[in-house]
Amino acid sequence: MWSQHYTPAGENLALSAAAASVPVLVLLILLGVRRKPAWIAALWGLAAAAAVALVVYRMPPLLVVSSVCYGAAFGLFPIGWIVFWAIMLYRVTLETGQFEIIKDSIGGLTRDARLQALLVAFAFGAFLEGAAGFGTPVAVAAAMLAGLGFPSFYAAGICLLANTAPVAFGSIGIPVTTLALITGLPVNELSGAVGRLCAPVSLCLPGYLILVMKGRSAARAILPAAAVCGVSFAATQLLVSNCIGPELTDILSSLAAIASLLVLIRIWKPAQTEVIEPHKTAHHPPRVVLGAWMPYLMLIVFVLLWATPAVKATLNSYTIPIAWPGLHDAVLQMPPVTQTATVYHAIYRLDWLAAAGTACALATIVSALLLGVSPRRFVIIFLHTCRQLALSMVTIASVLALAFLTNYCGATATLGLAFSATGAAFPFFSGILGWLGVFLTGSDTAANALFGNLQVVTAGRLGLNPVLMAAANSAGGVMGKMISLQSIAVAAAATNMPSADEARLFRFTLRHSILLAAVIGVITTIYAYCWGR
Repeated sequence: MWSQHYTPAGENLALSAAAASVPVLVLLILLGVRRKPAWIAALWGLAAAAAVALVVYRMPPLLVVSSVCYGAAFGLFPIGWIVFWAIMLYRVTLETGQFEIIKDSIGGLTRDARLQALLVAFAFGAFLEGAAGFGTPVAVAAAMLAGLGFPSFYAAGICLLANTAPVAFGSIGIPVTTLALITGLPVNELSGAVGRLCAPVSLCLPGYLILVMKGRSAARAILPAAAVCGVSFAATQLLVSNCIGPELTDILSSLAAIASLLVLIRIWKPAQTEVIEPHKTAHHPPRVVLGAWMPYLMLIVFVLLWATPAVKATLNSYTIPIAWPGLHDAVLQMPPVTQTATVYHAIYRLDWLAAAGTACALATIVSALLLGVSPRRFVIIFLHTCRQLALSMVTIASVLALAFLTNYCGATATLGLAFSATGAAFPFFSGILGWLGVFLTGSDTAANALFGNLQVVTAGRLGLNPVLMAAANSAGGVMGKMISLQSIAVAAAATNMPSADEARLFRFTLRHSILLAAVIGVITTIYAYCWGR
């Protein structure tokens, strides 16, 4: 059994952290400086990670190959599986002409692009995050905005920014429940702490979206809508996360935001309407509108059904656990990352029936049948979607392979230990550590599993509140979601964006990601030294 070693460069943490950061620097340089497509950056980043694992960490070649394959498999299923069927559902609505009716129905509510962005990207996207997560909200909401006439770049960018607010409670609260399992801390205490950290950002995020999208004057003009949306979402998020738990936080918060916006739209209009794509909105009978929205209603029905405890337990009984060959129980995690030497498991759960992507697939198939799509036409749409997503799947598989490799070789833990060495400033860097974890893995759940226990151990050494520090990992992590290559690939694929624009999208989201992560760091520091002890 191979043991991880976290200071392989001359027993020096700083030198070891510098070596461990090489794959991250490769990604940043290729995307942010050289402006390479995401799939190229991901492959080169993976190559750099493999070199670091072999040369610096002395990881056996068989373990390197097995870690890469394990991560790539996880990237394709369940993550790629969800993305594929979310785009497939959109293609079915587009090819059958239903999306034009959806566009008219949203235009019937409001033709203002700013209000459409709040409804679709923020509120509806948050509902999808709470119900499914793992790329579904960005894929669906970005495709819808692009269909409404938003330029591909802005549709993708706005949805990536909007997806920060709900991520910590996504997929029926899985990030928080995973954090509780990893750390052994009470799930309701963690839920409340995450809610208290995220709510201030959620309060401001709708207005921030409009500011980014249209500038200061447009943000002032739409302030009532942004305020109503932000207050309703943040207040519900704070209340539910503290009083009920993590499972329903996103769903109830998003429903509150949708309802409040719909009420406001009926009694208030902005002084000037901002229209992205001028077109005459056709009026359709309610029956026709309901039929057009039917694919997304089916998605909601299937996703919520899949999340029902009884159904979920039944579906999970068909899950096939696979002890990953050459990797399972072949690596030993060592203190201080864990309390004692711990075997690092590698169980690939082939939840082919319980996966959210399967719910999306069934929603797509049922919708196609109800819309009268012939088998031949369905196959054509299927093949078109395969071509559209080919490079995105390469990106997703490569990024997850990189993340799993850095996890199993110990490089990610080295970076975590470097952050934990910041002493009194650790409450600020606690959120940044979660941000780094999500950037590397593309998942707040994975970042919590990766760094959650390290946060608790460090909090104990520094005399800080372990619940707050663990919660900061999750809250800070969501701000890294918008810059993860997995998310960039999903957004680009959903909007049919040219691959050359992916680097531009990364640069666009990077500055917002850093700013919002710093905000979480400041909030965490205030809590830690004013109310957290």
